[in-house]
Order: sequence, then C-alpha cells, then structure tokens
Amino acid sequence: MRIGELARLTGVSARSLRYYEQQGLVHSTRSVGGQRHYAPTEASRVEMIRRLFEAGLGTKVIARLLPCVDTDDQAVAEDAFDAMKAERDRLTADIDRLVEARASLDELIDVNVRFRQQLGAA
Repeated sequence: MRIGELARLTGVSARSLRYYEQQGLVHSTRSVGGQRHYAPTEASRVEMIRRLFEAGLGTKVIARLLPCVDTDDQAVAEDAFDAMKAERDRLTADIDRLVEARASLDELIDVNVRFRQQLGAA
C-alpha cells in the first residue's frame, strides 16, 4: 500500500510515517517512480509504534522493543521486558520530580497569597 493509504488506515500522518522509516521503525520498498510501498503488516506495526509513543517512549527505546513483535525469541522478549521496566522507572522518577516541583510552587503561591493579603490590609 502507498503511504497515504497507510496514513489513513492507521491515523498517523504521512510525515510521521516518513520519520518512522527514517528511524528504522517501519520499512517500505520503492516503486520505479520512487513512491513508498508498505506491506500490509506494516499497519499493525505502526499501531504498535503509536501506542509506544503514547506511553511516553522515544524512538531509540521503541527500536529496541520492536524486535519483540517480529520474533518468538525468549531473549528478545526478556530484553523488551527489561526496557519497558526501565522506562517505567524513568517515568516514575520524572513524576516524583514533578510532584516535588508542584509542592514547591504551592509553597511559593501560599507565600504570595499572604503577601498580597498584607498589601491589601495596609
């Protein structure tokens, strides 16, 4: 199928599909005229890539996970599991930092509220 058809089928823009291909996440062949042609199996691969992006993963991690889709190899599945756990741990650490930052900002907001109240009382 052509890039436009794959884009319509998956809800991913043609621009994103070209980016996925540039990153080695999807594969196409070229026609004599240079048009990209994708195998029907690429649609499910694009869906998986989209879900992985939605989960907050970057292209390098996604590239590490995709071989799991293509093989039944236990070692590949274990590597994918380890990569997903590491990414979850990274996200948890990011969330913890954001919660701390929000608490600090809440304290500053409280200080500002008290200051503004004092100004109004003067």
